[in-house]
Amino acid sequence: MSGIEYLIDTNILVYILQGNPKVRYFAQEEFLAVSCITEIETLGKYQIFNEEKAIVEELLEQCNIFDITYKIKQTAIKLKQNYRIKLPDAIIAATAIQQNLTLVTADKGFSKISELDLILLNME
Repeated sequence: MSGIEYLIDTNILVYILQGNPKVRYFAQEEFLAVSCITEIETLGKYQIFNEEKAIVEELLEQCNIFDITYKIKQTAIKLKQNYRIKLPDAIIAATAIQQNLTLVTADKGFSKISELDLILLNME
């Protein structure tokens, strides 16, 4: 990888889009890596306005987007079997694990996944 260390969770990408200063460090282009699930979640927002969609697409163009591979699927299955997590979260966590990246999130639910290298941001 070209210096990528972090996988950005959907909520962090949203905070980046909102210009939240707490995530400014992770908004740097070299850190912008996401799961295809994050791409789907941000662009699949119910009744997204064209202007908002264009801004999201512009940011996603700067991101390294990881698609779901066989290994990611297998890891997500194991995570679903071992932890009570939603499928999108399992895929995001599995992507971070398989790509050897630290997941950056504000979602405390990821903290129970012992296999995951995690940066949990307090956004309060």
